[in-house]
Amino acid sequence: MAKISIPKGVVKDIIIVAVGVLIIWIGLQVAFGTENPFYVVASGSMIPVLEVYDVLIVSGHEPFEEIDVGDIIVFDRPSDHNRVIVHRVVSIISDDPKTIRTQGDANSGSIPGTDYPITEEEYIGKVAYTLPQVGYVTQLLKPPINYVIIAVVIGIMVAKQVLKKKNEKELTFTDPLDSVNPDTIEELSDIDKIEKDSEYLEHVEKTKDVTELDDTDEPENQTKTEVIDKTFEGIEDSIDDKVESKEKDDSKKKEKEN
Repeated sequence: MAKISIPKGVVKDIIIVAVGVLIIWIGLQVAFGTENPFYVVASGSMIPVLEVYDVLIVSGHEPFEEIDVGDIIVFDRPSDHNRVIVHRVVSIISDDPKTIRTQGDANSGSIPGTDYPITEEEYIGKVAYTLPQVGYVTQLLKPPINYVIIAVVIGIMVAKQVLKKKNEKELTFTDPLDSVNPDTIEELSDIDKIEKDSEYLEHVEKTKDVTELDDTDEPENQTKTEVIDKTFEGIEDSIDDKVESKEKDDSKKKEKEN
């Protein structure tokens, strides 16, 4: 059998969601001081104040010693602790230890083993907030519908990761000079057909003229060189003449002295 591999991205998303839900749940437990801050009304014993499928937010921070007549509390049924009840406190039976009696607003009286005796051992918390009819959502999330929803969510995550990898594989880089692409070759073949810039050509021609004037082999430069050479030759001839004249004068002076 072929092994089913779950993409790493899906595992990562599931872990993130799970951790997020866990953090939120722990935060709610700390905020309301009870292991389960949410309860759904399952019977009509508290009608009209509480309707079936209302969601109750219960605070465990309210001390049992401060519970008074008229408060609506959530507690474990005293007879067997296998059922959670939400009723109103109608009387304080005893103060040491504190023991109370409750009754449903829609009931004609208190039921022994259900409404009393309630001690601190049975007490869960006091109703702090009510979310009307939100409990219908919890009914929709009961098995097997909740498993179907989880499967759909995971399926969406898997499909998302598969499509992402497929798109990454399809992203390829092509060479613009690739002969397989005739449009690119046709565009490149028209490069020589682009009109030349007349101003640019004029600038190039002027630059060439300046370069040619700097060449020492041109006639104008040669004439300048010849003039300089002749000037130096004249200076040398003048110096030679003065030297010869001085030598002649010196020789004449020597003859006269002799």
